[in-house]
Amino acid sequence: MKSAGILFGAALMALPAFSQNTFENQFRRPLGEVLNEISERFHVRLKYDIDTTGLVLPYADSRIRPYSVEESLTNVLMPFDFKFVKQNDTTYKLKKYEYPRRTEADGRKLIAWLTSLYSDKDSWELRRDSVKRQVRELLTIDDALAQRVGAKPVFSKARKFDGYTVQNFYLETLPGLYVCGSIYAPTGKGKHPLIICPNGHFGNGRYNTAQQQRLATLARMGAICVDYDLYGWGESALQVGSEGHQTSKAQVVQALNGISILDFMIERKDVDPTRVGVNGGSGGGSQSVLLSVIDPRYTASCPVVSLSSYFDGGCPCESGMPIMRAGGNTCNAELAATFAPLPMRIVSDGKDWTNIVPENEFPYIQRIYGFYDAKDKVSNVHLPNEGHDFGPNKRQAVYDFFIETFGLDRSKLDESKVTVEPHEALFSFGPNGENLPANAIRYQKK
Repeated sequence: MKSAGILFGAALMALPAFSQNTFENQFRRPLGEVLNEISERFHVRLKYDIDTTGLVLPYADSRIRPYSVEESLTNVLMPFDFKFVKQNDTTYKLKKYEYPRRTEADGRKLIAWLTSLYSDKDSWELRRDSVKRQVRELLTIDDALAQRVGAKPVFSKARKFDGYTVQNFYLETLPGLYVCGSIYAPTGKGKHPLIICPNGHFGNGRYNTAQQQRLATLARMGAICVDYDLYGWGESALQVGSEGHQTSKAQVVQALNGISILDFMIERKDVDPTRVGVNGGSGGGSQSVLLSVIDPRYTASCPVVSLSSYFDGGCPCESGMPIMRAGGNTCNAELAATFAPLPMRIVSDGKDWTNIVPENEFPYIQRIYGFYDAKDKVSNVHLPNEGHDFGPNKRQAVYDFFIETFGLDRSKLDESKVTVEPHEALFSFGPNGENLPANAIRYQKK
């Protein structure tokens, strides 16, 4: 008679092969197959921004929760560093994990957590000073400033238009590295407010029509406005290529450029140093907030279609350095709040990451302004039916803010009086870099 152990072993060996092999293979199934099952089971549409080809999910069936499509998607996507974004009750978009982008729910939770950290002016200012100091450190801006060459800007001849002039300039900031920009100035005499206008990622950069319209109109109304190329865009691409913009150095250099341009502009005899504004849209809005954190000379700020608690910008020029680690985690809403109690207008819309500003970020910032009895100094213009651009209504919100804050002449508000110049007119070095200085870094295609 065979022993019980031998009989059990024989029985085990006689079991169907798939049972043993399935466990040893960790109950793997193709990811695409599992996602199709989730779509059918929960009657939802899954839109793909990811490639599932060849991806196999271990313990696939155990990850599905029959009572929750969202918990199922979280469990299924997690091993591949994928995530989902809910677009409506029946549609989910599957995406790669993005370190600067979270969800609206995350944004609300972060604002609630930040709100819990300070209850009055004193506790807020302790937090504010710590965050601002850490932002400088994480950005490494002081190291960059220490490497500046201290050069003087070189100007073109000013071009005269209806009520304003445009003058190009270039400035060496780091050895062999130049920033190019344009100065839009009113034709009237006297001291004028100054507005630094960092550029965003809209098509054609600082040369686009909306950019020229905005700066020229503000100039006609009495402000001196300055814009400049993004690192790796426009004439900067002659030096570092478009690839340069996709590096963390872009965020540092753009901040350095903003500080350096303000350095020489604020010394002009026709500039009123008590009225210095910063205004930009999209990535330019992110730069505007950052400049207001690291440079104390600004007295008014107007970020457009950028400010959010759940999106940090995404481009390396906005979030390439780990500045959001400051204070144990922060966001652009808290960074903007460090500007209190000075005048600020936030322009938002309903179709990008600024969509919940009126109910989330703005009340949070307004509360901090309340610590200074200055709630009237911060405002929000929300355009719920508009999307991510610097269109006429966004520009109008900017004009109104600087008219109210800097006393500009509203009677000169007329964009039809602006001459939109060809891109070449705004170049300092020529379309092919033929006028680059002898010591300039030159981009070499690989």
